[in-house]
Formats: sequence, C-alpha cells, structure tokens
Amino acid sequence: MKKVLLLALATGLAGAAQAEKPGFKTGRPEILSMSALGFAPEGVLLVGDGKSGAVFALDLGDTTPRELKDPKPVTDVEAKLAALLGATPADVLVHDMATNPISKNVYLAVSRGRAGMSSQWLLPNDVADASVLVRIDGDARFSVVDLASVPFARAALPNPIDPGKKHAWKEGLTQRVDTIVHLSHANGVVWVSGLSNEEFAATLWRVPYPFAAGVTATTLENYHGAHGKYETDAPIRAFVQYPIAGRSEILAAYLCTPLVTFDAGALQDKKHVRGRTVAEFGSGNYPVDMIVYKNEGREKILIANSNLPLMIVDPKDIEAFKGEITSEVPGYTAGVHYEVRSSGSVQQLDNYGDAHVVALQRLMSGRLDLTPYSVRRF
Repeated sequence: MKKVLLLALATGLAGAAQAEKPGFKTGRPEILSMSALGFAPEGVLLVGDGKSGAVFALDLGDTTPRELKDPKPVTDVEAKLAALLGATPADVLVHDMATNPISKNVYLAVSRGRAGMSSQWLLPNDVADASVLVRIDGDARFSVVDLASVPFARAALPNPIDPGKKHAWKEGLTQRVDTIVHLSHANGVVWVSGLSNEEFAATLWRVPYPFAAGVTATTLENYHGAHGKYETDAPIRAFVQYPIAGRSEILAAYLCTPLVTFDAGALQDKKHVRGRTVAEFGSGNYPVDMIVYKNEGREKILIANSNLPLMIVDPKDIEAFKGEITSEVPGYTAGVHYEVRSSGSVQQLDNYGDAHVVALQRLMSGRLDLTPYSVRRF
C-alpha cells in the first residue's frame, strides 16, 4: 500500500513538474511593489515591480473559462477590501486592476496607503507600495491570493531609474515611483513603460515572453502641445499596440494629455525614438487606462482619465490624420477627433470579455464600485 501511495505521490509531483511552464520556477516571488498589472497568454498574471525594477509572470492556475452574459456591479469595493484585510475603508488604496481574459476574475493590487493621498496629483504608487493581491471572482467573492508558493518567472529591466533621483515637481518623492507605470502583452512581447537612468529618461522596455534573455530598452521623445516643447522625462501613462496603415504602432497617452504614435519596429535596443504627436486631449489630466474594444464589428480605443471624461478614438481617424502637432496648442485640444462619454470618476478600466468593459468607479456618494458596461454604450 505504501509503495502505491509513494508511486502516486511521485507521479503527481512529476505531473506538477511537467506542468510548470518553461522558464518558471515554484516559490515565493520577491515582489516589493505591485506597480502595474496585466495578463499574458494562458491566464498568466504580469506584475510590474517598480521598486525592484523587474517584471514578474505568475502562473496562478486561473484557467477555467467563464462567459459573462449579464455581469452585475460589485458595490462598495473598499468596504469589502477593508473587511478582507482587517482595515478600514479609509485605509484601502487600489493601485491597479487587471481582468483575466479566460476566467474573467478581476485582480487588484492593494495597499493600506490611502491616507497619503493628499493631492490630486499624487498617484497610488507615489504614496505606498502595493503588497496585497486580491481576486474578485464572477460571484463577487473577494480573496487574497497566496503567493507563498507559485510558479513564476522574473525579468529584470536594464538600467531602471535610480531611487536617489528627485522627482521634478512632486516634492519629497523620487523618480523611482515612475520606474514602471504601465505594461501590456502583445504578440509575444511584454511592453513596459517607465523611466530609466538614460539621459532621455522616458523609456519603453521590450521583454520577450516567455521571459528570456534579450530585454531591450528604447528612450522616447514626444512633442507636448500643452507645454509647447519636446519632452523626454515624462513616462507613457497608458498605451496599446495597434496596427495603423499596416504597421504595428504603439499608441501612447501622456500626462496632460498628448496622444503619440511610435513605430513599434523602430523601438530597438539603445535607440532614441521621437514619436508623432497626433492629438492633444486636454491639460491637467492623467490618462488612467487605454483599451481596445469592438462594437458592431468596428474596433475602437477607449481611454479613461483622472480629470476628463472617457474618450473614444477611432483608429481609422488616427490613420487618416497625416499631420503632426509640433507647436503649442491654444485651448489644449487639437488633432485626431475623439468622442466623449460621461463616466463619473473611473480609476481603473479593462476589457471584460468581448461584450463588456469593467470600470473601478468612484460614485458621487464617495463609494467605489466595480461596474460592468456593455460595449454598446461606447
């Protein structure tokens, strides 16, 4: 009987070992700050750790497909997080959100740092390090994801910005808070935006996935129409990779709020690339998230903002726009056409299957809800 049990145990362990993805190992990933979240294929969660200057891939085994026919809102997210973490709602701060495209489970990077949000210009990563990963499943159940022993891989970013470099305009902060601002997987590459130690600090790293040698870094420059100058020290805040006129482009939104296109093929290691500014969407605003969705067979780009409404951009309008903004813009808006939708205060945004998007949204009452919207609204 013992032999049978030992054989079964050995077989189970061998099966687990075989199931481990190439380049992954099982253990505790030493994540210092969950600065940005995203998803790679097969339900693998990507975590950008700005404090350590690395990207982690976590295989959480969350691969059971789930379809969403009529998703319901999850109300009072902060109260539910507080109850889960033994905190008060006033303590809880959500740093980022990502939805597993397979299971439709929603993941939140969370800290207890909300008391530090003393200015409209401060962002969650400015005041705290997110150390808790929370899953919200399709039945609105909240759980802390145990990372004590999970299959994971790690890719270090070359030359992330030094922690000792002072922030240019946020008093008391270092630029390290912007080491990793946003990440996204597309076509076997994890793109990571942030700041490096290069002379031109704004950087886009290209990380092959599955993780392997060959991480590259390209420094970036863009014309900021609201400021009337070229800039190289502001990181991309939100971006998507998208084909424009048959060429793969990075469509990037910056603080205050230019929309810039970069030829993805030109983003080579140790190169400096100047983007083409195709729009100015308004000053005094952080672009929060950018996603691609499809409505009635047409793909559109949806941008969530801190101080402006939701914006809808048609990629065909970007393709048709042949100009470039290279001078100061009176009134702060110019270039590619966009539509607006009222949104309340959307703090996070993601796709939620093919028929919905999901927003983490602050209501007028002050409550924070997780709200699904049909793409037909956009």
